[in-house]
Parts: sequence; C-alpha cells; structure tokens
Amino acid sequence: MGLKLRDLVGALKDTASVSKATFLSTSASAHLAVVRATSHHPSSSPPSSHQLSALLSFGRGSRLSASSLVSALSSRLLSTRDPAVALKSLLSFHFLLLHGPFILRDQLPPFLLRHPSSGRNPLALASFPVGNSPSSFALATWVRWLARLLELLLLLPPNPSPEPDPDHATALLNADLLAEIDAFVAVIDEIRRVPDSSPAIEGNKLIWEAVRLVEEDLVTAEREILVRVKEMRERIGSLGFADSVEFVCLMRRLGECRDRPSDWKWTAGDEGFWLEIMEARERIEEVVVRKENEERRVRRSERTSASARVLDWIQPGTDKPVRFGSSRWVD
Repeated sequence: MGLKLRDLVGALKDTASVSKATFLSTSASAHLAVVRATSHHPSSSPPSSHQLSALLSFGRGSRLSASSLVSALSSRLLSTRDPAVALKSLLSFHFLLLHGPFILRDQLPPFLLRHPSSGRNPLALASFPVGNSPSSFALATWVRWLARLLELLLLLPPNPSPEPDPDHATALLNADLLAEIDAFVAVIDEIRRVPDSSPAIEGNKLIWEAVRLVEEDLVTAEREILVRVKEMRERIGSLGFADSVEFVCLMRRLGECRDRPSDWKWTAGDEGFWLEIMEARERIEEVVVRKENEERRVRRSERTSASARVLDWIQPGTDKPVRFGSSRWVD
C-alpha cells in the first residue's frame, strides 16, 4: 500500500514537472516571438507578415499558449518607454483582434482592459512619455490615440461573421440596439480624432500601417451602424420619447464626426452612408418634435383638470359643504 502511494505521489510530481516545463517553454517561445515582432530596430517598420503569422500560431494550440502570448505582448507594452516599440505592440494587438482565432481573441479583454482588483490596464497610456525629439513626441501622440481606439474596439459587441448581421439587430431590444450604435459611434468619433500629420514622422511606415488598419475599422463601424440605423427606422413609430431623444443625439454626434477637420482623407464614409444617416436623423427629429408636443398637451391637460377639480370641504362651525376650485385651502 505504501509503495503504491509513493508511486502515485511520484507520478503526480512528474506530471507537475512536465506541466511546469511546458509552461516555461511556451512562455519563452511567446516572449521570443513578441520581441521579434516589436523590435527596436528598424524603428519605423511595422511587424512583418512572417512575424505576425508567428504570433497567430499561438492561437492554434491550447488556451495556455494563447494566454502566454497575450501576457508577453502585454508585458512588452507595459515595460517599454520607446514609442516605436509601443506602437508596434499596439499594431500587433490590433492585428490579433481582427484576424486571430477565437481562443486568442478571447484572451485580449482580460489582459488589456482594467481589472477592478488589480487595476492593471496596459491601454491606459494617456501619460505615455512624449520624449524630447519631435519624432518621439509625434509617435507618442499616436501611441496614446491608438491605445484609446483599441480599448473602444475591445468593447464592441462580438460579431462571429465578417459581414454585419441584420438578424442580430432585429433580435435586440431598443435599449440594447441604441447601446450598440453608441459603441460604434464612439469608435468613429475616436478615429476622426486622429493626430495631425507631422513633418517629423513623414514617410514613417508605422504610421501608415496604423492608418491602413484604422481605415478598415472605420469601414466596419459604418457598416455595423448602417444595419442598426435601418432597424431603428423600422421601429420609429413605436419608440418611446426617451429612446427617440437618445437616437437623435447619436445621429447628431455621428454627423459631427463627419464635419470634424482632419489632415487625413479617409476613403470610407461614402455618400450613401451619410445620406442614410441624414434621412434617419430628419425622420427621428420629426418624431421627437411630435412626441414632445404631445407630452406638452398632456401636461397642460393635467394641470387644467387639476385646477378645475371641485373638492367638498366642511365649513367650520356648520354642516354646510364649501366648494373650492382648487385643491389648496385658502384662508
């Protein structure tokens, strides 16, 4: 009996040793792949397709390998003070979010969004050091902006299909549909706040790669918004006053995004999209005005009926009722 117990304990120890060795090996491989994709030199070149494919390979195995990669990339982003390395890390995260398998994308929010217990949030880069040179300052500005955008992208509703799903929008309640429109409008709003071009980073391949990827985000956000706006237009007649006002605010905010000046000329935002948004805004504004007028008529009617109420009061010292045209006692 004692021999069998010792054998069992020995087997468990061997299994633990193998698991630990596997974890250390996977972590080391992930760290090496991250360092290669986010190297300091050349500072102006984005991660190559070969390096990004190496990162993707960690999502084709176990959850342990996916977690090891995201952890290594997160640590790289937290520890660096080089804006070029930080920008490469953010571009790698963006690539994984768009093209990574589910097991890899599922690991991103826990590592990148603020956790209530630890407070860690690699994307809270609003105070990323700007450096002394004009190029470092310009790159740091892009790091801060891309981090804010990536955080908004992580909060978007998941979409298993590459194209917008009208059935998904149809199945949502009004409040949930408005919340999803708000999330996509926030993405477009942040994209339209892109930093201005600077002579210090003119021709920088990192910046152009960021613009290329973000433009894809802009196209996707517009398509998703369009599907949801069309669904909201079908529901306009049954919307409550509060939901109608919120929808108007979202459409106005979206229109302000289009009018915001920028040095960058986005190819997204075709006239068909903006025409649909303008028509939806005009339609819902008419509904809000009508509902507001109805609310005023109802309130006016309630005030009139309240002041016209006749209440019976007993006159002091007598048994005769006194009739008043108001609910207030007047001495």
